[in-house]
Amino acid sequence: MSGFQRGVRLGVDVGQVRVGVAICDPDGILATPLVTLPRDVATIDGIPTDISELARLVALHETPEVVVGLPVTLSGGNGPAAVSVRAYADKLAEVIAPVPIRLVDERMSTVVASRRLSERGVRGRRQRAVVDQAAAVEILQSWLDAQRRRM
Repeated sequence: MSGFQRGVRLGVDVGQVRVGVAICDPDGILATPLVTLPRDVATIDGIPTDISELARLVALHETPEVVVGLPVTLSGGNGPAAVSVRAYADKLAEVIAPVPIRLVDERMSTVVASRRLSERGVRGRRQRAVVDQAAAVEILQSWLDAQRRRM
């Protein structure tokens, strides 16, 4: 992909309780689940521990940018969830600067992820444990595919 900076990207699905994280290969072809982090009000030097862990992952993988899903409403507007995610993304951006954050429409990522997990026979408690990672995969993969279509 000409014009596409190689590098491992992280996809992030920010929920009220958990943060799902996905990762892609350096060529930006395939997103895979990485980890689910609990949203944490506890802080280390004023930084929530989940954001500290994301910053550690960004540094570890030398990530050129982070893709964060923005839960816009079905009509395309910003509801309370989008306001919350923007605030989270702003805090993350402060911590990982100068690495940029790309906010992308993730309207249906959790719905699609849940459906795909159900189709694979993953249900109930097992599904809740991985749905955030699966949603992060959907977010990152759709962004990667969009980048490829632009080339």
